[in-house]
Amino acid sequence: MSFRSAVITFPGSNCDRDMAEALAKVSGSAPLRVWHGDAELPEKLDFIALPGGFSYGDYLRSGAMAARSPIMKAVIAAAERGVPVLGVCNGFQVLTESGLLPGALMRNASQNFICRTVALKVENNQSLFTGGYEAGETIHIPVAHHDGNFFADEDTLDRLEGEGRVAFRYLESCNGSRRDIAGILNQAGNVLGMMPHPERAIEPEHGGTDGRTLFENAVHGLVHA
Repeated sequence: MSFRSAVITFPGSNCDRDMAEALAKVSGSAPLRVWHGDAELPEKLDFIALPGGFSYGDYLRSGAMAARSPIMKAVIAAAERGVPVLGVCNGFQVLTESGLLPGALMRNASQNFICRTVALKVENNQSLFTGGYEAGETIHIPVAHHDGNFFADEDTLDRLEGEGRVAFRYLESCNGSRRDIAGILNQAGNVLGMMPHPERAIEPEHGGTDGRTLFENAVHGLVHA
């Protein structure tokens, strides 16, 4: 069975090629490239990725304008049907702004752009994305963001924690995120938003391969489903 994926590109996306390369290297199939202005997604997709960058120049709020792009209606519908959706960095911001994930990504507490590799704890290893990791495992993934400070009210945070929907947690001071949350899942477990960039950690030349496990687990799980 072949793996059929798509990477959505918005005006200002700058990690779409990185995401496409990661998916191609792991799956052996080049993902389809979809422009934000398209009204429909290609048929029979196994996986959708929303990449990092600065969609629409981060005007209004990061991800707010991209969340209202024509293609997002189709992405939301696909996610509601159970198609796996991964949003990284700006993609995470788009997922929260579109309502696919709760919370919001605010300006970093330091007010500075952060670009370095950080240590993460794998909190949930029961999802399609995280099943290749051990629960509690420490992994190292690069971050590169100015608005990665995850915020949600206490009731929402308690619900995320209680339902096991915190996928990754920072193990070091990073951006001020509530409860050090670095990535969360939707209730169904088929949508993951995370600020760190796993597509930048899939080959030894990147300085580490901890991100590759995420893609390998998703591809393997879908191809053999």
